[in-house]
Amino acid sequence: MQRSEELGLYVVDEDDHETLLVHRISTDDIYRKQEDTIISWREPEGSTELALSFQETAGCSHIWNHICTMQRNLHFSSLNMNTELRELPDVDISNLPQILEIVTESGIKDQMRLAGLMLKDVKFFDNLMNVFEMCEDLEKLDCLHMMFNIVKGIISLNSHQILEKILGDSLIMKVIGSLEYDPGAPQSLHYRNDVTAHVVFKEAIPIKNPMVLSKIHQTYRIGYLKDVILSRVVDDATATSLDSIINANKAAIVTLLKDDSNFFQELFARLRSPSTSVESKSDLVHFLHEFCSLSKSLEMELKLRLFKELIDEGIFDVIGEVLQLPDTQPVLTGADILLIFLTADPKLLRSYLVKPETPLLGLLVKGLMEDFGVKMLEIFRILLASSALSAGAQGGNIMDIFCEKHIPELVNFITTSCPEKPGDTSESTSGRVSSLLNICELLCFCVQQDPSRTTFLLQNVTEKVLFLTRRKEKSIVAAAVRFFRTLLSVLDENVQSYVVKKNLLKPIIDVFVAGGNHDDLLISSILALFEHIRKAKATVLLKYVVDTFWDQLAPFEHRSSIQALKNEQCIESLGPKSNTDPVDMRENRWIHPLDDGEKSAFDSSTQKEEANPDNSNGEAASSSPLRSERVLDYEDDEDDDEDNKTPQQKQTEDSVKGREKRCRCREDEREECKKKPKLCSTIEGNKNSTERVGGEAKEPENARSSEDNNNNSLDEKKES
Repeated sequence: MQRSEELGLYVVDEDDHETLLVHRISTDDIYRKQEDTIISWREPEGSTELALSFQETAGCSHIWNHICTMQRNLHFSSLNMNTELRELPDVDISNLPQILEIVTESGIKDQMRLAGLMLKDVKFFDNLMNVFEMCEDLEKLDCLHMMFNIVKGIISLNSHQILEKILGDSLIMKVIGSLEYDPGAPQSLHYRNDVTAHVVFKEAIPIKNPMVLSKIHQTYRIGYLKDVILSRVVDDATATSLDSIINANKAAIVTLLKDDSNFFQELFARLRSPSTSVESKSDLVHFLHEFCSLSKSLEMELKLRLFKELIDEGIFDVIGEVLQLPDTQPVLTGADILLIFLTADPKLLRSYLVKPETPLLGLLVKGLMEDFGVKMLEIFRILLASSALSAGAQGGNIMDIFCEKHIPELVNFITTSCPEKPGDTSESTSGRVSSLLNICELLCFCVQQDPSRTTFLLQNVTEKVLFLTRRKEKSIVAAAVRFFRTLLSVLDENVQSYVVKKNLLKPIIDVFVAGGNHDDLLISSILALFEHIRKAKATVLLKYVVDTFWDQLAPFEHRSSIQALKNEQCIESLGPKSNTDPVDMRENRWIHPLDDGEKSAFDSSTQKEEANPDNSNGEAASSSPLRSERVLDYEDDEDDDEDNKTPQQKQTEDSVKGREKRCRCREDEREECKKKPKLCSTIEGNKNSTERVGGEAKEPENARSSEDNNNNSLDEKKES
């Protein structure tokens, strides 16, 4: 058997190749597939019924697919012969292939005309769904596959009027049923069963308006159709149209319920009633949340008007009671309702919280210390945001109330959650990890909203937050370091002085010393803190860190951040930064870069000193090379004499000051070190000026004379 060029079927004898049957494919629905091995049809010109029998199922399916393809091609050819689509074929089983071809092969202009023809025939969709039910009763799978593609094509026309019609109460379940027969699905689908049997409509409070009930059911089904059934095949334009129908339904539901004053009076009465069970109250709160969520589809003006009406009904008082329920779910739902109000306008909730008699703010703080921290943290971020606070005096009042009354609560929670000694793992201080992380995050946020840091410099708030460094969880310790880093984000002198006075860096340094050789998030956060102090040129903190903790940090000098910290302090210790105009070089000479002549003089002087330790100036040679930029410390009373000194005198004084800078002796030993450099083991190059005789250090005569000359030079300098 083969297909001819005239879209027909030829049945040929395999032995003598004699043609047994010639059949031209008809566009009518005359073909039947039986038992997967027989294809039968009745000739249109007469009553003769013919059948082809196949030995294998695969051969029968192959020929059947060819017949269906030929029929579609014939329909398409007949459509192209017409200049425009004038009418639709009658809706019956025999015309399904033609309807499918019209729906799926029409161009953009034809699609608009097709939508108009479908809407013009008021019975078209009803008849189409009746044909679907008939095919389902007869179990005609091929026709059901065509129905799937027809309905999918109709939805893809993206006609708002058509969508409203086929998604109405009378047709939507049949439409969903027709979409169960996807020819590309590997197994049968059961959408209708999922929508009806597995979904229970629960009325927390009876809704008496039938229009509201109809809109609620329709909205759910359209959402299921878009998100589940058509998720793989629907285009963006059609999805947008479906969303617009859903939003219109939501707006209608909200409006109809809002206009029913008795409905809300009964709702809030049940929420306030002590006789209402916890389960019923949870259902009522969930309904209230759904109602507020539906209001998002309203215009802003209508939404704010609705929210103000709900506030007048006492919705915030009700949520305050809900937050005290023992069950977790209603508490989270109540927090979501507050977020909806805050998203619309933070002033709605802020104006309520400033009232002295309301306990809601304290309940939110309590939730932050429990298992609801993420939700509460989100609420506080919007409630205390600086952009919102600037809107009026109410915002400032909220921040003042929170800092005065509730930050001490959070700090006390931190204190009770920390052991007295680092590493203690007693049960009384274990756990609470999520809550502590959320509290640290909120405190960091509050620090950013308070540039003066006043709140955190009083009542020992910062010290108590740093108690978290005693915890064994690295994430909590890193959160404490991050809080301290945020505190220093604005380098105010009061903050620096407070840190030094209270020795606040000690617990952080202890943590670093304990794990400084590791590369993890905690050590990285501490190194980032050091980098911030260094790059911000925080002179007070630099001196404090190096002078107080260098002995502990020295073993980690191989880390660039630690080494840079020491180098920065060496530069800063030479004098305060000048705020004068750098154009006046005589008034801004803390760091004096050498010009080419000076650099050459210093380089030649160094070479002579290295070649002849007993130079004419009597100064011991230094093994350290000179840099292109020397740090010079000028005394205020030397400014006028500097230009009158000879280069030889300048070299002598620079060498003495260079030795003083390299010396690491204690302050009380520094003067003695100046006179007897052999006593200081940290001066570079002193090995060239020291000898050992009989196991004891002996100072060479030439070095002694050099030091005498230097001392005389210094004495003369002081007298001048």
